[in-house]
Amino acid sequence: MNIEQMLFEEAKSLIKQRYPNGWGGAAAMYSKNGKIYTSVAPEIINASNALCIETGATLEAHKYQNIITHSICVVRDDELSDFKILTPCGTCQERLLYWGNKIKVAVTTNNDQPQYKLLNDLQPYHWTKAYDDIEFFE
Repeated sequence: MNIEQMLFEEAKSLIKQRYPNGWGGAAAMYSKNGKIYTSVAPEIINASNALCIETGATLEAHKYQNIITHSICVVRDDELSDFKILTPCGTCQERLLYWGNKIKVAVTTNNDQPQYKLLNDLQPYHWTKAYDDIEFFE
């Protein structure tokens, strides 16, 4: 099984375990040293304090000083629904950019299999393009 499919399966497994009924969402990230980080969004009473599903995995990678190479965010509407892949939101794209613009991220498509794009391809006009790449990505 390739990394992309493995991450999809990890996220789905976490959703089934953590959210046996109803809505569920989980993220999975793969690091350069082969570690997989997973996370869910914390349940927050005040929505203005909510965090993205990927935040926990991002923080774990920072804690262990690992470089993320792949990321996926998966949700389902309820236990009877198909899984959906969510393209990283703008905030998560900025967080992932810490590890460079060559990270592979899963994107939303019409099929149920993960499709990955380079983070660089999601924002062809990203603000960092105003600067020499060496300043950000080396």
